[in-house]
Amino acid sequence: MGALSGMTGFARVTGEAGWGGWAWEAKSVNGRSLDVRVNVPPGAEALEREVKAMAAARFNRGSLQVGLRIELSASGANAVINDALLTELAQAARKVSGRELSSEAIATLMGVKGVVDAGATSTRDVMDEETIAALTAGAAHALDGLAEGRRAEGASLETLLGDLLNEMERLKGEAETFAGAQPELIRAKLTKQLEDLDREGRVDAERYAAEVALSAAKADVREELDRLAAHIRTGRELLKAGSPAGRKLDFLAQELNREANTLCSKSLSLDLTNAGLGLKGVIDQFKEQSANVE
Repeated sequence: MGALSGMTGFARVTGEAGWGGWAWEAKSVNGRSLDVRVNVPPGAEALEREVKAMAAARFNRGSLQVGLRIELSASGANAVINDALLTELAQAARKVSGRELSSEAIATLMGVKGVVDAGATSTRDVMDEETIAALTAGAAHALDGLAEGRRAEGASLETLLGDLLNEMERLKGEAETFAGAQPELIRAKLTKQLEDLDREGRVDAERYAAEVALSAAKADVREELDRLAAHIRTGRELLKAGSPAGRKLDFLAQELNREANTLCSKSLSLDLTNAGLGLKGVIDQFKEQSANVE
C-alpha cells in the first residue's frame, strides 16, 4: 500500500562553510505534469541538472521552484596574507631606506598585488568540488523535505476524498430505494396519458403492455447504479494504492458524473432527481479535490 501525495509544499535547508552560508528553498504547486525550475547563482550552474534529476526521481506531477541563495562572508574575514612575499618586500624596503619601516610603510606594502588575498569576492570563487558536493546534498535534503510536506497534504486529501466516496455511496443507496418506484410511476403516467387519449377506454391492451415495457426499459437505472457502485469501489482502491493517482482520480470523477447525469435524465420522481443532483454535487467536490493529488 502506497501513500497518497499532494502537490503543494515548501521546504528550506541551510548550511555554512568557511566562505559564508547557503540556503536551498523548494516549493511546489499543482501542475498537470512535472515542471521543475531551478535558480542558482553564477558558478553553480552544474547543480541545475543534478537538482532536476533528483526532483524527477521523487515527484511525478507538480510545478516546482527550487532556488539556491548564497551569502559570502565579509572580505576581511576571509583575507589571507602572503607572509613570505610581505617579508621579502619589507627586507628590500629596509635595505633601501636603511631603517626600520613605519606602520604606514607596512600598510603600503600590504597593498602590493599578491600580498593580501581578499578571499571570495563572488560565488564563482567558492564553487570547488567540496562545495558542489555539500550543496548537492543540501538540495537533496530540501527535496526530501518538500516530499514530506506533500505527503502530509496527501494524508489530508485521502481522508477528505474517502469521506466524499462514503457520501456518494449513501446517496446511491437513496437512489436505489427511490428507483424501486420507477415501474409503478411509469405505469401510472402511461395510464393517465392513455386515458386522456381515449376517454372511453378503447385502447388495445397488448399495445398498452408493450408501451409500459418499453418505457420501463428506458427508465431502468439499475445499470447506472451498478456502475456507480463499481466506480466508488475503484476510487477506494486508488486511494489505498497511493500516488501517482491524480490523473486516474480525475478520470474517475468524469465517469461518476456521467452516471449521475444519466440517472437524473431517467428519473420520474423528485426524490430520485434530488438524489442524483446530490450525487453530482459530491462528485464535483471529489473532482476539485482530486486536482490536488499527485
